[in-house]
Amino acid sequence: MSDIDGASEGTFLVTHADEDSAVLKDVESGQVHTLSSNPGVEEDDAVEGVVAPEPPLELTVELVELHERRSLRLHESREPPTTQEREIAAEQAVGDLTRTERAGIGEIHVINVPEAETEAAVEDVLSDREATLSRAARLGVNRVEIRSEPGIVSVRYLP
Repeated sequence: MSDIDGASEGTFLVTHADEDSAVLKDVESGQVHTLSSNPGVEEDDAVEGVVAPEPPLELTVELVELHERRSLRLHESREPPTTQEREIAAEQAVGDLTRTERAGIGEIHVINVPEAETEAAVEDVLSDREATLSRAARLGVNRVEIRSEPGIVSVRYLP
């Protein structure tokens, strides 16, 4: 941790970025930080580092230490859920969610939905981009893949 007053160390999701500034969201606390300048980050990046208030007014922050930066990707796959995901789904009721660790890094979330609402459920995950990518940043992965078939949605957090 940096010894700068008011500094905050953590993992952040870049929720907005342009040439002049960027907005970071702490993926643990949800606190939002506006950077006074853009240190080369892009929207949907995960940034691990330290932010500190920028004097004299401390209305904005600066990224004083950058430990890691990685680009996150969220997409829908044409592939169906895996055999393991189907087995998990077979053991749960509509509306249930099971989280399971992947071998290595990441997680898999299997959600049972009414068959007629499968596409809408996939769209819900895709449209909740910030929450989904925040979870990916927390898990230390680079991409999120959504697979589905009638009644089953799997959200795969992958390296």
